[in-house]
Amino acid sequence: MPRTPLVSVLAAVLLTSACAGSPDPGGPRPAPAPPAGSTVAGPTADLGAMSGIDVVFLSTMVGHSERTLQIVRLSRDRVRDDALRTLAAAIEATEADELAAMRSWLPTTGPGAGVTAHHHEGHGDDAALDRLRTAPAPDVDRVLREVLADHQRSAADLARAQVGVGRNERVRDLARRIEQSRTAEVELLRGTP
Repeated sequence: MPRTPLVSVLAAVLLTSACAGSPDPGGPRPAPAPPAGSTVAGPTADLGAMSGIDVVFLSTMVGHSERTLQIVRLSRDRVRDDALRTLAAAIEATEADELAAMRSWLPTTGPGAGVTAHHHEGHGDDAALDRLRTAPAPDVDRVLREVLADHQRSAADLARAQVGVGRNERVRDLARRIEQSRTAEVELLRGTP
């Protein structure tokens, strides 16, 4: 899977959001953005203000983590290498926890409410899942390593971009942790120190 699609999607959404900020003089005006010091109501109240980029990142990572869970669960019973099985289980546990947190952080009211997870159809992940699904038994470990390494590298790239542009410090902290953990996972999957 190419490394740029998720970062490109993030950039496109940012540009689209910026362009959408110029309302038609005769048409309805969007609600003003909350002040920088305001807070988001609901389960995200302790997060403080979240910008559109923070919400886009969280929703994109929700979709990405959902796909990661599909990948590891699809191969769970077919993996032969014990170390790879252990790594996949650790990835599954970590991402399930992060997924629950990110879902709870997405706004339920106000700006960004109702944003759904960005899923990866059309980003090459469907072909990767098919490759993993149809891999002959002797090739499952190799294919899982390749598919998961590419997938996790794209998560690290997306998280790295968020650290540079995100506004909410708690979301940026999550992005830093995702970037570090996914980079380490890729190194383990590729067999590099």
